Amino acid sequence: MTIDRQCGAGLEAIRMASYLIKAGAGTCYLAGGVESTSTSPFEKRARFSPDKIGDPDMGIAAENVAQRYNISKDQQDRYALLSHKRSWEAFEKRWFEEETLPLPNVMHDEAFMKKRNLTKLLQKASPVFLKNEGTVTAANSCGINDGACIALVMEEQKARALGFQPVLRFIDADISGVSPLYPAIAPVSAIKNILKRNSLTVDDIDLFEINEAFAVKVVACMQELGISEEKVNIHGGALTLGHPYGASGAILATRLFYESKRRDVRYVIAALGSGGGIGTAVLFEVIK
Repeated sequence: MTIDRQCGAGLEAIRMASYLIKAGAGTCYLAGGVESTSTSPFEKRARFSPDKIGDPDMGIAAENVAQRYNISKDQQDRYALLSHKRSWEAFEKRWFEEETLPLPNVMHDEAFMKKRNLTKLLQKASPVFLKNEGTVTAANSCGINDGACIALVMEEQKARALGFQPVLRFIDADISGVSPLYPAIAPVSAIKNILKRNSLTVDDIDLFEINEAFAVKVVACMQELGISEEKVNIHGGALTLGHPYGASGAILATRLFYESKRRDVRYVIAALGSGGGIGTAVLFEVIK
């Protein structure tokens, strides 16, 4: 089955597989996504919403969120620098090797291996989408990336019977719509709905993976939800590692899978905001 939910497609695939298993429609699914953005032949994308509602390009949509939630360029640059630092620390500890499979002649992400003076780059970068009053730059946004990710989603007893050790148990998921003018804030309502339904608070969640399409997106979500940055994207994210759209949601879940094995945690959440104003979030419980 091919799923199109823009940036949320990979996580949506995991969500659907989990619901199918809970409904008794199978015990084992492969779910994930793939994207080859660098080879896309299309200069223009399909519409996410009617023009009369609002269908901004994603860079303008990011600027909309920055203006509405009073997030400065300095705040975005600070977060981008933090993401970069965390990603390099994780890379040097070889933690990403657990998540990835090397291909012939490609042992690691070649773009990521380019060491940069990001502090200088962030200072020099100019706004791309709103020249005079903008805050979103190439340095505090994700790049153009290719990638793929797949997850094995199984009924728990079946997994144990086949010799697998389950790590994450699917608890709940939410799809939430906001104005297409502000897609970067869409994870907030999806996360709030999950927490409310399960009688949980932000403090009960040990780790969050929120996709870093733009630094402003994560800053806005942390601000509106009251999440400490110590809990969010602790090994960096798309700002450094890339955002292959269809794969990104599954990548977030995969990162939580491996990090949950290293830490004493109970609840974790993966979330994204997608074009058209769609927020996708999934709550997992760590199996001890």
